[in-house]
Amino acid sequence: MKMYANEKSSAVLSIYPFSEIGFERSYSFSSLCFIFFSFSMAGWLWEVFLHIIIDGRFINRGVLFGPWLPIYGCGSVLILLVLKRWRSQPLRTFGLILLLCGTLEYFSGLFLETFFHAKWWDYSDMILNLHGRVCLEGLIIFGIGGLVLIYFAAPRMDSWFQKLAPKAKIFLCWIFSALFLFDLIRSILAPNMGFGITA
Repeated sequence: MKMYANEKSSAVLSIYPFSEIGFERSYSFSSLCFIFFSFSMAGWLWEVFLHIIIDGRFINRGVLFGPWLPIYGCGSVLILLVLKRWRSQPLRTFGLILLLCGTLEYFSGLFLETFFHAKWWDYSDMILNLHGRVCLEGLIIFGIGGLVLIYFAAPRMDSWFQKLAPKAKIFLCWIFSALFLFDLIRSILAPNMGFGITA
């Protein structure tokens, strides 16, 4: 019966356009590195854009100074690795994305508050929030974004990345890693404390 249910679920998924791009694939270390930096920067752009719309000004989001928010990159990689076995079950995957991203965001916020004695985000004014570190609205957005990642964005990016020459892939991973490490060390010593960060 369980096997039949799994076959039925896969059959339903097979009618979706994204099934043809191989969403159940495994990702190499270099691809995950590329995805980490790509979504770290995409997350930064997303939050900068939101604050331009809401506050009417540019705000450099996050602890780091560079154009990346590693929580988005970490979340993306964890979704692809930890939830791999459930990719053929979109509804269950959606719920697990909420749990995974909620846990990551909550403990990331707790760590930053404890280590730097400051808050880089606060959802205290949002309904259904937990200690201001996570809220239902944000989790739903992460859930939808996670589904887009699994079934469309990551497979497309991986297919493009694999077309690059091996040396080009290694170069990209090393250059982004070096820049990120430099920014990380700098930010540990003196984090970004710009507009919107509360002590």
